This record gives sequence, structure tokens and C-alpha cells, in this order.
Amino acid sequence: MGIRLFNSYSRQLESFEPIQTGSNQVKMYTCGPTVYNYAHIGNFRAYIFEDLLQRHLEARGFQVERVMNLTDVDDKTIRDSRRSGRRLADFTQVYKDAFFTDIDTLRIKRASHYPAATEDRYIARMISMIEQLESQGMAYQAEDGSVYFRLSTFPEYGRLAHLNLEELRPSGRVSSDEYEKENVGDFALWKAWDANDGDVWWNSPWGKGRPGWHIECSAMATALLGPELDIHCGGVDNIFPHHEAEIAQSECCTGRKFVRYWLHCAHLMVEGQKMSKSLGNFYTLRDLLEKGFTGREIRFALITVNYRLPCNFTLGGIESARAALSRIDEWTQRLEAHAHACPPQPTPLSSHVDAFFDALDDDLNVSGAMGHLFDLIRESNRALDGETLSAGQAAHIIEGWRRINQVLVFDRDASVIPAEVEALVQERQRAREAKNWPESDQIRNRLAELGWNVKDSKDGQKLTPR
Repeated sequence: MGIRLFNSYSRQLESFEPIQTGSNQVKMYTCGPTVYNYAHIGNFRAYIFEDLLQRHLEARGFQVERVMNLTDVDDKTIRDSRRSGRRLADFTQVYKDAFFTDIDTLRIKRASHYPAATEDRYIARMISMIEQLESQGMAYQAEDGSVYFRLSTFPEYGRLAHLNLEELRPSGRVSSDEYEKENVGDFALWKAWDANDGDVWWNSPWGKGRPGWHIECSAMATALLGPELDIHCGGVDNIFPHHEAEIAQSECCTGRKFVRYWLHCAHLMVEGQKMSKSLGNFYTLRDLLEKGFTGREIRFALITVNYRLPCNFTLGGIESARAALSRIDEWTQRLEAHAHACPPQPTPLSSHVDAFFDALDDDLNVSGAMGHLFDLIRESNRALDGETLSAGQAAHIIEGWRRINQVLVFDRDASVIPAEVEALVQERQRAREAKNWPESDQIRNRLAELGWNVKDSKDGQKLTPR
């Protein structure tokens, strides 16, 4: 059947085929962070969905070249850098560095390119594209000195968001980067400098100024991936006006269809409500790490709801993720102990591995895929209990798990076990060999205080984080 994806443009499930017929090359653009603050878990829900998409495409044999932009100049970055009293570049660098630390913590695969909007080559490309649009009569400089896209020259505007522009009230020109659909109007491509911009400006044919947010992505995407993209992703809040503007200015410059498949991630709710600082349910990754959760636990909690469905993020949900990951850890340890490095031998249980990937083929049906994974865990554990699973079959299941884990990235880091914990486990083993059960229990309690569970089995002690 192949991979099917829900295209926001057509609002239909479509079979995925790269633009270049017969090729396994995929050009993918994903909207990155605006680096004026630490990214929050709503942002990371989108980034993890995009990571799952890329990893699954690669598991199916595609080679993905992905670009994720860094918006380091826009209304918000300028506003907050001035409030902080720091130069724009110094201000945004703090949050760029934090972003890369965060995605590594969440095991998000790094993109092929991370272009920043303020890089000279992209500023030059933005100016060149605006000049082209102006020469074609699709852009004009207004009395305020800024350059705007003339919406009337692109009748396709609104198709992605499925807006009927005739039913909306045009508002003339819109200078703000973000606005509501009722404010539809000519949007800014180049913003003339004013006092609020401080020392943030570049020279251009229209005088001192800076790019609008929308032209930044068009310039960076086409510079690195060419005029046509296979996939463009982002949150549903990016559809209008940002992605609509990208389509208009890109297609007017290139004369080609900008993107074949548009994929958008639904909103994240926290404890059943919209995330808000005033409600006390606004979390950055750092907030959750300080509460004692790990990157892979947060990844699990954010990845296991289909990207097109709203995800209700709760602290209890991360606790459930922790329990599920402990179950996976115990299962893999048990299989590895039983396999004893034997050559893999086929087992009917491995059909669950194929079913896992088939589920992801269906528009990343991750809940269905996870169901097949836990079916595999339950049935192979039952076979181990009944001593009906051979060492070779266990080795074959381990191979299947490794394939699955290339997509989910749920494996436990062996390096995270502190030396103190390792020493206590060995001390407890000696106590058990001496049948000193009170001391064994005391050490178990000490390990629990340090955040580790120890379980006794016929294969020895099994250690998992609490």
C-alpha cells in the first residue's frame, strides 16, 4: 500500500510519492523556533512529530534532506532583545543554544540544515525575491516605506487554510508578522526601519529595514531545497497567515508549485486546558526536567498521540510513560539475557514488527503502531514464561525491536547508571548470595531512594529507573 499522508492542502489522505518520480530523495522543510525564549512543550510536540515522520520515511528507504529554520529576527525577537538591553545577535544566541540542547535531550534527529534568517546570504536572497515580485507587479512600496505583497495578484491565496476571501473583510495592509484571518490583507515583505527596531536593520533598494517573517522561510527553503518541496510541516497555527504567505510569494517567484504535501500538527493541551502561564500549566522542557522527568519520558508522552489529534499533556501522563518505558526496559533485558548472542531464528511473533511499520504507513498511526509493539512485548513475555521461545527466536525479536527503536528512540542510556548505583547493585548481589535478606532489602530501599527499582529474576537483578 505504501505510505499515506493527510495533505492539509487537499484535506485528503494521499499516497506519498516524491516529486522526482522513481527517486528516494525527499526534500522536507519544517518550521523551527522563533528564538526569543525557551521553546515550550507545545513546540516540541510538533518537532517530535516531524522527527517521527523523518525517521519513518528513512526506515522505509527514503533519504530525507530536512531544513529547519531559526527565526532570529522578527517582531518578537526585536521587542524582547531591546527589553533585555542586549544586541539582537547576543540575545537570540542564548535561545539558539538552548534549543539544540533541548532537541538532543528529546532525541530529535538534527536536520540537514539550520539556516538563520539574519545570515547575509539569506537576507540577500530575500531582497532579490522581493525585487522580483516588485518587477512583476506583485509587490509595491507603500507610503510608510515598507514593501507589501499585492494579494489581488494571487487568486490562490487562502486555499491551504480553506478560506473564502470574498467572505472576509480586507483590511488593506498588514504590517504585523502575525494576525487573525479577519485581518486578511496585503502582507509585509520588507519592513521600513523605525525607532522601535533600534540597531536592527539592513540596507535595501527601499532604504533601511528588515525582512518580514514570511519571506524569510521562502528564501531559506528555496535556497537550500530548490523551488519545489516534497513536504512542508508545522503547527496548525502556522497555516494562516504564515504558510499561505509562503505559498504566494514562493510560487510567484518560481512559477512552480511550492509544496506537494502539507502536514500540520494539532494543538497541545495541558491538563485539559490551553497552555498558559496564568493557569500555571506552561512548561518548557527545563521545567519538566527540574521535576525529575527524563527526555525520553517526555518524548514518549508527546509522541504517542497521532499528530493530527489534539494531545492532552499531563504530569500523570509522563508517569505513565515512565511505567511503559520501564516495561520496555525489562522486556529487552529479558530477551537479551535469553538470547545469549545466538544467531537469529524466525518466529511468528515478528509479524508484530511488520504490523508496527504498516500502522505508521497510515498517516503515522502511532497509537496503532504502539499497540502492535505492546502486543509483541506481551506475547514474547508469555512465551518466555512458558519456555517456548528459543534463544534464536529471542535474538530475532531483538532485531525487530532495534528496527522499531530506530523510529521511536526509546532505548535506555546505559551510561546514565551512576557508579554509586552500580556499586549498590553488586553489594546487594553479594548479600543475596550470602542469604542476608535484611541487608538485601535495605539496599533495595536505598536504591529506591536514589530513583532506581531493582527486580529479582532467574536471570539475575534487573535495574530500571523509577
